[in-house]
Amino acid sequence: MRLIEEIVVEEFLPTFRSMLAAGLEERGLTQHEIADRLGLSQSAVSKHIHGEIDRTDQIASDERVQSVTTDLADGLASGDLTPTEALIETEHTVRELERGGVLAELHAAAVPELDPDMPVHGAADQLRETVRVRQSVRRGLRVLRAADGIAGAIPDVGANLAECVADAETIEDVVAVPGRLFALRGRLVVPDEPAFGVSQHVAGVLLAARRAGSDARAAVCVAYSQALVDDLAAAGHTAVEFDADAELTAAVSAACADRPVVDVLYQTGGFGIEPVVYVLGPDAPTAARSVRKCLD
Repeated sequence: MRLIEEIVVEEFLPTFRSMLAAGLEERGLTQHEIADRLGLSQSAVSKHIHGEIDRTDQIASDERVQSVTTDLADGLASGDLTPTEALIETEHTVRELERGGVLAELHAAAVPELDPDMPVHGAADQLRETVRVRQSVRRGLRVLRAADGIAGAIPDVGANLAECVADAETIEDVVAVPGRLFALRGRLVVPDEPAFGVSQHVAGVLLAARRAGSDARAAVCVAYSQALVDDLAAAGHTAVEFDADAELTAAVSAACADRPVVDVLYQTGGFGIEPVVYVLGPDAPTAARSVRKCLD
């Protein structure tokens, strides 16, 4: 009797870590930095990089494994992924491969009575999507930071970039930047790491748009100007105005009624309300790029 967990420990992990360590080295990280990100000793990293750890060819040549190690190396090297988030993604990958991938095949070879297409574990870890959404917001923030004139486009009350999970219903399902984005000495300042449940207004606009029929997953807000709205429309976006003084969901729903896909919502101000433009998109980087194109 051989458990699939034995294959994970004895064959998958050494191969996976070796591939990931090599990928991080290719991206310019030192052995010390690699050890820090992977939670390994520097000596272990050296062995992985110099081929002193045996790899299982069937795992190393698997397209899914290669794709995941590439994505993780990119994310860990750029900072888009934290080590904890990389761990969650790896856990999900292991469960996925156990349910019908290369790990299931190796297990079936070790235990011929098993059907490799019959999963030995339950549902996938739901944490995976939360990791991907936070990673997406980080990428979007990098796009905004690189935009010319972004500091001048930040409302006095601050801005934010938000993205939600697929089945979002409340602001707890939306990732944004705690404390909002603000401008300081001509630069965009991101005060903290993206987190769930920290945005009220941008998340509220995004959720209201989704309730009105939009399939957008992300939104970014910037200071209103008619020139910006015109530029967004010229770039192919559909812009509609909503009533800043009305209840948000009702106002957005009314603005989106009987219209095709709306991906720019704006309000020109109200009593104690600053005029703001909200650009929607399928993900945070796309929404951020839409703004950047009009600012550069």
